[in-house]
Order: sequence, then C-alpha cells, then structure tokens
Amino acid sequence: MTETTTVTLYIPTPLRGFVGGDSSVSVSGETVSEALRQLVTLHPQIKTHLYTEAGDLRSFVNIYKNDDDVRYLNGEQTTLQAGDVLSIVPSIAGG
Repeated sequence: MTETTTVTLYIPTPLRGFVGGDSSVSVSGETVSEALRQLVTLHPQIKTHLYTEAGDLRSFVNIYKNDDDVRYLNGEQTTLQAGDVLSIVPSIAGG
C-alpha cells in the first residue's frame, strides 16, 4: 500500500465499550477487510463481536460503505477511497 486510504468507521452503541467509548474510529485500508482488521488491531476486544473463531465476519454484522451494504458490492473486498464512511450495523431481531 503506497498511499494510506483513511476512512471513518462508525461504531454502534453496543460496541462502543470495546473501542474506548468512541462513536467513530479513523482506520486505514484499501478494502473493507483491511479497514476492519486495522480496527481489530487497534481495539482487540472488539474482535469476538465481529468475527467467528474461524475468522469470518459474523453473519449478523452488516457493514455499509457510505450508504451501500457491502454484501451487494464486493463484500469485504470492496475497495475504499479516502473519505469513505464505513458503518457497522448489527442485525436486530424482534418478536
């Protein structure tokens, strides 16, 4: 990576305790996967809430790039541009 792509990653309220209470974190990465891995490197306690033991993103964790669900783009390999905004949006079950 020759140039650093810095993006803002928004953290949902239930996960803020694992990132020092912050509502957003600046991370670098050329892809969504790289940005999330940097988040985990900076804040290791959040890892179990995002990833399975096998290292896969948990099925109930949705990641949005700007306003688009990355599942409908290129998943975790979705490329990032400087200034993009990522949001972690946990699925909510109701009854």
